[in-house]
Amino acid sequence: MNKKIPDRWSIYPLKDICYFQEGPGLRNWQYKKLGIKFLNIRCIKDGKVDLSIAQSVAKEEVNNKYKHFLLDANDYVLSSSGTLGRLATIDASNLPLLLNTSIIRFRSSNENVLDHLFLRYFLQGKYFFDKISEQSQGSAQVNVGPTHLKLLNVILPTLPEQKKIASILNSVDEVIEKTQLQINKLQDLKKGTINELLTKGIGHTEFKDSDLGRIPKSWEIKKLEELVNHQRPITYGIVQTGENIIEGIPCVRVVDIVKNRPNPEHMIKTSQKISDSYKRTILQKNDILFALRGEIGHVVKTSNKIVGCNLTRGIALLSSSENIGSDFLIWALRSDKVRNEILDSVNGSALQEIPLGNLRKVTIPVPTPFEQNKIANILESINSKIESTNIKLSQTQSLKKSLMQDLLTGKVRVLVN
Repeated sequence: MNKKIPDRWSIYPLKDICYFQEGPGLRNWQYKKLGIKFLNIRCIKDGKVDLSIAQSVAKEEVNNKYKHFLLDANDYVLSSSGTLGRLATIDASNLPLLLNTSIIRFRSSNENVLDHLFLRYFLQGKYFFDKISEQSQGSAQVNVGPTHLKLLNVILPTLPEQKKIASILNSVDEVIEKTQLQINKLQDLKKGTINELLTKGIGHTEFKDSDLGRIPKSWEIKKLEELVNHQRPITYGIVQTGENIIEGIPCVRVVDIVKNRPNPEHMIKTSQKISDSYKRTILQKNDILFALRGEIGHVVKTSNKIVGCNLTRGIALLSSSENIGSDFLIWALRSDKVRNEILDSVNGSALQEIPLGNLRKVTIPVPTPFEQNKIANILESINSKIESTNIKLSQTQSLKKSLMQDLLTGKVRVLVN
């Protein structure tokens, strides 16, 4: 370590100031329905531990062989193989819980040198990842264990500066957590409101039975094929796209709409000749795109940037008629009852998808155009709030990333008393 370090920062062997331990290599035959749960990488999600998918080892076996691998409250657990760097804090409510292989637990062993909360952010920092990546170079798969960590020297601020840095980053984390909770509540509100409005409507007092259950008496039930533009009936996109075509007609894939990134610059292309043979699926304003495979039933409206593009085989085109607004139809397709009917029509092949014939027969509740607009506006208002809150979350996460890079390297120093 010849690189100049920040003023008053010091170099320490990680093993002298931090306790770390990797779990045992548990085998399938040891798994039990009842017993003490153990971690796997899939249990570490978004900085928390999700034990709903955790498996167990017999309590007697843990007490006899693995007692020293039982986790403690406030331990940090880090995935160390495959998906490297998933980090979570163990809560007392998670216990008893057993450590497992490919996961390492950390805690400060000298709080006079290494603040425990600072350690949490240090383990998320670029410096730490760069160092452990160096240690694992040459492996077919990135895999970090205690052997690598014992060789690691780390640069730390003074203890007061550590505490101040940890306090700043923890405040940002609290904002991130509150924002995520807002998003979760809004998502629940959206789901409940969709199902309420698509079954009871607005202000109705008289109802009737239908294939979709009880609906307002003035509503109709129509098959999806009856609600689309008859000049552009429901169909899927291009079966074969061109190979290695750089200049051509962009084609929207399921992944483009699911990840909300329909950017023509990054789409696969087909030739003008092939696209011309699929003229019905050249996208127009207000067209609806429906995923037939993969994220089945994911539905979005065509954005201006992809008007003129074409579709791939995995997406169906729905062009609404004068009988139904495209905004309302999207929300109807997202309602639980309609989605359940759609998913019931998925074929049983290895590549699961909805046959077009089944999609055309899906039934949709149809209010008057005036009520369609009101329902769509209410739901779009909630959706806009979710989108704006997601932007806020993304901005705060970017701020945290920037702060970590500055504060954990000493590029920006904090004032301490």
